[in-house]
Amino acid sequence: MTEIVHDVIIVGGSYAGLSAALQLGRARRRVLIIDEGRRRNRFAATSHGFLTQDGVDPAIIAAEARAQVMEYGTVDWLSARAETAERTEDGFAVTAAGKRHQSRRLLLATGVRDILPAIVGLEERWGKAVFHCPYCHGYELDQGPIGVIAGSELSMHHALMLPDWGPTTLLLNEAFEPDADQTRSLIARNVTVERSPITAITGHADIMLGDGRQLSFAGLFALSRFEMASPLAGQLGLQFEDGPLGAVIKTDAMKETSMPGVFACGDAARPMASVALTVGDGNLAGAGLHRSLLFGTI
Repeated sequence: MTEIVHDVIIVGGSYAGLSAALQLGRARRRVLIIDEGRRRNRFAATSHGFLTQDGVDPAIIAAEARAQVMEYGTVDWLSARAETAERTEDGFAVTAAGKRHQSRRLLLATGVRDILPAIVGLEERWGKAVFHCPYCHGYELDQGPIGVIAGSELSMHHALMLPDWGPTTLLLNEAFEPDADQTRSLIARNVTVERSPITAITGHADIMLGDGRQLSFAGLFALSRFEMASPLAGQLGLQFEDGPLGAVIKTDAMKETSMPGVFACGDAARPMASVALTVGDGNLAGAGLHRSLLFGTI
C-alpha cells in the first residue's frame, strides 16, 4: 500500500493549529492535524477579549473550531502526541501513535508549558483565581482588590497596569526590592507594597503571610515562565528567540522558521498570548505555508 504523503502536517490542534488548518483546508490541501489534547488555557472556565466569543468556555471555542475545520474533506485528525520530527529527502516525517507520517511541509503549533511559581496553593488556582493576563481576566474581578505576586522586577509591569482593574497590592515575596524610581511609579499608581513573604494561598484568593496575617483578594496575578510543550523544534534544530519569560521559535513575517518548509505559530512562536492573537497567528501561518507550497522549494 502506498504511504500517504500529506501536503502539511500540523502538530497542535488548538486555536493556532486549527486556524492554519482552516486556511489550508479551504485551499483543498491535504492536511493531517496531530494533537494530544492539552490546551494551555484548559484551566480557565471562560475566554475574554475575542470578538464574538467573549465569555465563552475556551473548550467550547476549541470544540466548535475543530468541528468546523473537520468539515473540510482534505483535513484529517490524529489524537496522539507527536514524538519525533525529521527532515527527509522529500519533506518531513513525524512519528505519532507508533506510525511514521509524511508531508511536504510541517507546521508547529505545539504551544508552551507554564512554569508556575512554587507557592503552596497556587497551581490548583491557576486560571481560576490566579491569572497572568489582565486583559483576559481583569474585568471579571469587578474592581475588587487585586494582588500581584512578584517573581522578579518584571512584575512591576503587572503592578503598574492592574490599578485600572481594581486597587492593587504588590506582594514582593522577597523576589526583588523596588528602587527609588520604581517606588515613585508605584506611589503614583496608588499601589500598596507588601514585603512579608507568602507562605500559601488558601480559600478563593487568600494570601497567607509569613508574619501570620491573611490578605484576601478578588484575584491574583503572577508571571509564569514557560518552556516548549514539545521537543520537536529542538529536534529539528530550529532557531529560538529569547524573551523575558522564555524562548519562542524564531519565524519570519510569514511564520516560516529557520528551516525552510517548517512553519510555526501560536504561543510557541510568539511571546504574547491570547486566543485572539493565536487565531490570527495561525491564519497568517496557513496563508504563508500555502504560498510556500505554491512557489517555494525545500
